[in-house]
Amino acid sequence: MKMYIKSVAVDDQAKALAFYTEKLGFVVKHDIPLGEFRWLTLVSAEEPDGVELALEPNQHAATQAFQAALMADGIPFTAFSVDDIHSEIARLESAGVRVTQQPVKAGDVTMATIDDTCGNLIQLLQLSS
Repeated sequence: MKMYIKSVAVDDQAKALAFYTEKLGFVVKHDIPLGEFRWLTLVSAEEPDGVELALEPNQHAATQAFQAALMADGIPFTAFSVDDIHSEIARLESAGVRVTQQPVKAGDVTMATIDDTCGNLIQLLQLSS
């Protein structure tokens, strides 16, 4: 068994697409119209055949409540790894991304948190080698 897709609920697929591609550097894998919404998946430019990230519309009331509760409590919805968290945070801040937690070391991991502008906090992790 392998991982195929990771989903993140977003309040606006177009805004999410712009953020995740223009700010974070992901690239579109699938963009298929499905009525009012789209089957919209992205991949890491570094791993074009890797796990896809689906930008899912948060139209269900349970999803909206869950997303709002995580945001209110400052809990990241998902996490991405980076090689150099300090340079990545500097790059993101210069691109206008809101950092809600500056890099903090916790054991073998250094983590920071950003706001994806679409209803989620995203944790960035640098794993020690």
